Amino acid sequence: MHVPDGFFNAAVSIGAGAFAAAGLAVCLRGARRELDDRTAPMAGLVAAFIFAVQMLNFPVAAGTSGHLLGGTLAAVLVGPYTAVLCVAVVLLVQGFFFADGGLTALGVNITLMAIVTSVVGWAVFRLIVRSAPRSRAAIPVAAFIGAAVSVPVAAMGFTLLFWIGGTAPIDVSSVAIAMGGVHVLIGLGEGLITALTVSSVLAVRPDLVYGAKGLKAKLVLRTADGASTEVAGGPAPAPSRSLRPLLIGGALVTVLLAGVVSFYASSSPDGLEKVAGDKGLNVNERGHSLGGGPLSDYSVKGVQDERLSVGVAGVAGVGITVLAGGAIFYVVRRRNRQGEAEGRLDGDKVSA
Repeated sequence: MHVPDGFFNAAVSIGAGAFAAAGLAVCLRGARRELDDRTAPMAGLVAAFIFAVQMLNFPVAAGTSGHLLGGTLAAVLVGPYTAVLCVAVVLLVQGFFFADGGLTALGVNITLMAIVTSVVGWAVFRLIVRSAPRSRAAIPVAAFIGAAVSVPVAAMGFTLLFWIGGTAPIDVSSVAIAMGGVHVLIGLGEGLITALTVSSVLAVRPDLVYGAKGLKAKLVLRTADGASTEVAGGPAPAPSRSLRPLLIGGALVTVLLAGVVSFYASSSPDGLEKVAGDKGLNVNERGHSLGGGPLSDYSVKGVQDERLSVGVAGVAGVGITVLAGGAIFYVVRRRNRQGEAEGRLDGDKVSA
């Protein structure tokens, strides 16, 4: 759903840019409550994983493909505020290094693909988890539904913005039907990828799944006659475990997806490209201003072997995303530490 340059007029592009900037500012503050010494490196890995999986377009209908957006996935794993930052980092890397998503449309893309999907997916996820029986099995189910819902909502957001300030005349009802229909199918793929990924992390490190916080099993006491009594609170938390195995394993999977599997992704246009071509939304589309870059179109300029070119570009993208995301999450975590230290200092002064 990467919107290219030329789809929107200046008013919508600037307005969406301002909204996206304000949203990112709020999320930078909110992420300080979500990130700690364990979740900060996890967030960097999540951002890189989303970049890699977004390279894997999957077929959803005749001549149409879709790819992960990742907002709900990130929200469930590392929290909703951090999720917006994760997807925004991916979009910035894609826009500036891979010529994917217009630079003038960056505000629109961050609004729809980062903010809307994370907020909507997280809201649906929390609603289902709170309504369902307290069990670990509810987490991937809620993640699936949240992700599946977030994609068509983002597609409807695009339709609304295009109706307000698109550069081509449209029949809004027909575009809404076309966008909604194809993105419902893409949403099912998004939900499946999200549920499988969340289930995998939940199986090995449930303590690292933000959406599973507070989902502790109750402590069951049994008497001599076999009767049982549930005690709220459950057992004491297990000692802290090393993140290294998960980070190494996740990094290897991410590199494998971006460096090898991406070559076999569907070459069909994604949902937005297909609808834009069919409905004439792209009549004023402009080429990307960085289209001649060394990694544009997810290939390495000068490398003749297509498989190698795509693979190297994918691995480079993973590395850039990790560095960019890691730097941002490190700074946010460091500011949080400074705030905690200042709070303790002020408390000591009051006590004295």
